[in-house]
Amino acid sequence: MQRIGLTGGIAAGKSVAARRLAQLGAVVIDSDALAREAVAPGTAGLDAVVEEFGPGVLAADDTLDRGALAAIVFTDPAARARLDAIVHPIVRRLSAEREAVAAATDHGAVVVHDIPLLVETGQADEFHVLVVVDAPALLRVERLVRLRGMDRQAAEARVGAQATDAERLAVADVVLDGTGSDDDLRLQVDALWERLTVERADELAAETP
Repeated sequence: MQRIGLTGGIAAGKSVAARRLAQLGAVVIDSDALAREAVAPGTAGLDAVVEEFGPGVLAADDTLDRGALAAIVFTDPAARARLDAIVHPIVRRLSAEREAVAAATDHGAVVVHDIPLLVETGQADEFHVLVVVDAPALLRVERLVRLRGMDRQAAEARVGAQATDAERLAVADVVLDGTGSDDDLRLQVDALWERLTVERADELAAETP
């Protein structure tokens, strides 16, 4: 099994890369999806978040009001750290469970851990290959404003809450250029997949008596 870490700043193009890897046959474990699962209605995770931040972070239907919570944590590093301390351990457990299923199903699987905060959470050394989708912070802010309708101050806060471009690049084994079109990025992912396929074949051949 190949364990691939995939990360990149918000709006760099990481989701495009993750979707292409899934299309090519990778098992993609999406940490954002797991984070939502961790605080779904009825979970201990949601109970802990409400206990920490108050009932104001609940919507009328008793689901998490993500906008209300974001308004708190993206302007207060200490509050964000308290949220991370609740959610991240749950996400890691769920991620390990998904990986175990993938490994049991296919010994030669390529498992891609799509983790926006991979560098921030100290996981850079946990993968065979660490892939970073890179795009400058200023471009990512512009994309958040133009494509996601965020106001500039909120977009800058989101970008500023993450690791710097230099911090991600410092731990990257592979850098994908996210400054161009989605098609450009998908072509880079295809080239990476070809490399991974060769490496996987070599590893499996070495294991064969």
